[in-house]
Amino acid sequence: MTAPSVGFVGLGNMGGALAANVAQFGLDLVVHDAAGPERAPEGTTHLDDLAAVARHAEVVVLSLPDGVISEKVARGLAETADRRLTHVVDTSTIGVSAAQRVTDLLAASGIGYVDAPVSGGVTGARARTLTVMYAGTDDACARVEPVLAALSDRRRRVGDRPGLAQALKLANNFLAAVALAATSEAVAFGTSAGLDMGTMLDVLNTASGQNNATAEKFPRQVLTERYSAGFANSLMAKDLRLYLQEVRELDGPTSLGTVTSSVWEEFAAAEPGVDFTRIYPFVQGS
Repeated sequence: MTAPSVGFVGLGNMGGALAANVAQFGLDLVVHDAAGPERAPEGTTHLDDLAAVARHAEVVVLSLPDGVISEKVARGLAETADRRLTHVVDTSTIGVSAAQRVTDLLAASGIGYVDAPVSGGVTGARARTLTVMYAGTDDACARVEPVLAALSDRRRRVGDRPGLAQALKLANNFLAAVALAATSEAVAFGTSAGLDMGTMLDVLNTASGQNNATAEKFPRQVLTERYSAGFANSLMAKDLRLYLQEVRELDGPTSLGTVTSSVWEEFAAAEPGVDFTRIYPFVQGS
């Protein structure tokens, strides 16, 4: 099967890294970002509007902040006359319900949709180690496989309909949020008692308390005081709101989800838009 021409919409921290991967993979790539051409990665061609992207590319990848924007962009692509576009791959975290709405919106115009959120951070994107979890029909997934391969070396199909990958991504981000907030409280306790943070992390990472926060986020971002993982606290708070919304619609348990979401909402309100690893000094000073 011939590799499709590709468009990419949304060139923020994650989108820019993913678009660069696609360009380096050798696929024909045009890009668009509302902020203008300055964000366009090397080796790409920036187009001024969505219609131009839809007319050039057969597969368009989205990397956008939320479901409202994803729906708006999908509608703009679908309404383009004389488009080449046949499939959309959405790497955004938008929730199950929004993914289903976008599926229906695009299907009405004969456009296939693959739900493909990612996890692993900007560093993982650049190293091609982040996980692309994706869901869609057999035909749609087969057609966009060259594009998924260009995004990352780690990919896993998790279902046959869009929305299932969103469910898994929300579950993943809930666990990541719990781990980072809980580790922040535990380390704040230990350092207040007189322990050295580095010593705590060394021991925790050989003991039963080990998790992604103790193994990755704290050593690389908190202990070094870099706080530059590339994911905003406001986006984590948004993801937790989506998680709780979807769980409640299914009448699932929300005890830990409610508490965790509250912590992240307070953090995002106090310091909007900062790197999510800064939850440690926020918790420490609470």
